[in-house]
Amino acid sequence: MSHTVVDLPGLPPGVEVRRSARRRRTVTAYREGGRTIVVVPQRMARADIGPYVVELMGRLEARERRARATDDELAERARLLSGRHLEGRAEPTSVRWVSNQHRRWGSCTPADGTIRLSDRLVGMPEHVIDYVLLHELAHLLVPGHGPKFEEWMARYPRLVEARAFLAGVDHALGHGLGDAGAGEPGAAAPQDLAADGTAAGTLF
Repeated sequence: MSHTVVDLPGLPPGVEVRRSARRRRTVTAYREGGRTIVVVPQRMARADIGPYVVELMGRLEARERRARATDDELAERARLLSGRHLEGRAEPTSVRWVSNQHRRWGSCTPADGTIRLSDRLVGMPEHVIDYVLLHELAHLLVPGHGPKFEEWMARYPRLVEARAFLAGVDHALGHGLGDAGAGEPGAAAPQDLAADGTAAGTLF
């Protein structure tokens, strides 16, 4: 195991701190299964961890607020994608972000025309979010993943790229590679902070 969990009193609810032997001077925060994971260098003093937790949580939340589209904006995006790639045939009754989908990126109920996207997608590249949204829109036309479904999806020009991106994220999630940098668990734009307090960049 490349990390150990730090038992630190006074942490906000849902926050877990991990020491990583792979990190030398940066700390990072990301979402994982409804929790906030903060990864710090193995040798960071316990007294120094608390302030970084507060700082990184603030940065992460601010970034998510900027990145997360409203449900209305998501519905408008769905309308545009349907018109561009599905001849306008997919007409969902509602499209919204949800926070209770931890094992899938999106879901669709053809019977009532509703589409839900996991908020784990927040912060991912736009073409990846569009791919997931288009995938669910296509299910309003074709329930399964057979040839007809793939015919519709083949109209999306960044299909292979988006699928490869999500496959990489799923691999990281399944193999515990969360503190390795690119492909952090939660798949959503970790906020890095250098040990001197300066921003060290984000994944996407």
